[in-house]
Amino acid sequence: MEPKGEKDNTSNAIPGGMRGEKGESDLVKLAKRSIEAIVREGRLLSRSDCPELVEKIKGSAGAFVSIKKRGQLRGCIGTFRPTRKDLADEIIYNAVSACQHDPRFPPVREDELEELEITVDVLEEPEPVPGPEFLDPKEYGVIVKSGPKTGLLLPDLEGVDTVEEQIDIARRKAGIMPGEPLQLFRFRVSRHK
Repeated sequence: MEPKGEKDNTSNAIPGGMRGEKGESDLVKLAKRSIEAIVREGRLLSRSDCPELVEKIKGSAGAFVSIKKRGQLRGCIGTFRPTRKDLADEIIYNAVSACQHDPRFPPVREDELEELEITVDVLEEPEPVPGPEFLDPKEYGVIVKSGPKTGLLLPDLEGVDTVEEQIDIARRKAGIMPGEPLQLFRFRVSRHK
């Protein structure tokens, strides 16, 4: 499942080769620079490589980096709570994980960079909900938990139109069998393109 979004009709080439968009979010710029550093040079982007971006990205939050190629998901990795020093580090590490370590896809190759579209979702703090009637797949992401198993699905994804679909996909991602008791959590995201 991939985040929905408008078609990029204003894209142009940016230095480094990846597709860019006028008015592109600083969070997306940082994710792209991270992907380029690991794919082209085999190294983790350093904060000192882009102080102009790191200085603008404040706070701490969980974040997901989604990569699409020709409209199809190519990688998506993230954290639902902060695990790094700040949001900038969260994006740097999750961008690398999305392009190199998503088990569903082979690592991104250099010859693919120009075709990639990147989005960054910054997550609000998840809140428990008593039941599915408090969910809306267009507005809220969902976290399902059963014992140590946890699954997450971002909101507003192509092809996920009902709460039941959203819960079922998150449950399967976690390896939670039908009929196992579930704890439900919801969260909002700020999606950056």
